[in-house]
Amino acid sequence: MLPTRRRPAVVAVAALLAALVPAPAEAVPGQDCAEPGREEIGGSWSRAALRADAVSPVANGFGVLVAVLSTGVDAGQPQLGGRVLSGVDASDQAGPANQDCTGTGTQVAGVIAGQAGGGDADVAGLAPSSRILPIRVLPDDPAGSESDPATLARGVTAAVQNGADVIVVATAVYQDRQQLRNAVAGAVDQGVTVVAAAGDLGVPDDGNPVPYPASYPGVIGVGAIDQNGRISPASQRGEFVDLVAPGVAVPTLQTGRGLVEVDGTAVAAGYVGGVVALVRDRRGDLGPEAVGRLLAATASPAPIGDAFGAGVVDPQAAVTGLLGGTDQRALPGVDPVPPPDTAADRVRTAIALAGAGVAVVVVIAVLLAAAAIRRSRRQHWRPGLAAPTPVYAEPIEPGPPVMLLDEP
Repeated sequence: MLPTRRRPAVVAVAALLAALVPAPAEAVPGQDCAEPGREEIGGSWSRAALRADAVSPVANGFGVLVAVLSTGVDAGQPQLGGRVLSGVDASDQAGPANQDCTGTGTQVAGVIAGQAGGGDADVAGLAPSSRILPIRVLPDDPAGSESDPATLARGVTAAVQNGADVIVVATAVYQDRQQLRNAVAGAVDQGVTVVAAAGDLGVPDDGNPVPYPASYPGVIGVGAIDQNGRISPASQRGEFVDLVAPGVAVPTLQTGRGLVEVDGTAVAAGYVGGVVALVRDRRGDLGPEAVGRLLAATASPAPIGDAFGAGVVDPQAAVTGLLGGTDQRALPGVDPVPPPDTAADRVRTAIALAGAGVAVVVVIAVLLAAAAIRRSRRQHWRPGLAAPTPVYAEPIEPGPPVMLLDEP
């Protein structure tokens, strides 16, 4: 989309050309509107930065319906074939929402649900099995256009009525209107996660105005970073930025056919919407508040400041993280596990106890001996030899008795 300050001149030139050249009855995507994309792009730095290949075996967004509020989505794009619904035109154009002359909606849908085409495996979307509900909230105008709060409000309401699980608002408005605020609050109350671009008026000349619906409660506002992890100069800054994602030179699908590199917070919001689709694939019961907390808690660290929010969205950490309930619960009581009772353990225990017993006996004996020696020294006892046993002379045995009374 062209900068706002240059749009009047562009629109005037477009009007002059339209007066000179008869316009076709219906614009054909990729031919009379945005130019077709390139056949090949040498890899995708954004998918590598988000480690998209690591999360694809775990979740792919199956069964999740993502509404893209933008210029429509080209259902004829080969890498989106069969997964783009007819959608709703909430603008005044009254045309089919599954066509996209401008290309912005198709580009956002590409980073969400684009499938690999031949050698373009690195340009697939984060949730290639999800489905896209196109909601046109911008006139299908290649020269660029702006939406308004009333149109966005109708688009959000239409997305909810058509069963969207996730809403990606790829364009920002700068007027706070109660109609839009009510529509967004109603979507959140219905359990729909709303992701919104933070806007591309962040350079000093554009004034960095407050964007809506990114500033509303319950909405995940998304800023854009480049290949070096720096904030894009156009990405808006403020408390409304909850997360950032790749949004500079991002390879994605072009309306009609082929691939194109694009900038902006719209495609960054598409990446975050794709991550929400992955989370809803794993845990469809999580509400918008729980999903927002999960993405913020698992985001990769980024420089502190109002441009980065909680950090860079991390699909793998969000999907593989603990997706528990949001209510606090008491930890269950757990009995300690007894140590294993084996024969080897018993033998070692017996040997240890026997050794300890012997050591105690030896210590006691030594202590008693030492005490006895100290006591004997106090009594002046000295070691010596025992006195010899006395020897007594034995008497001579008398002779036979003399018979005194015998006669001579």
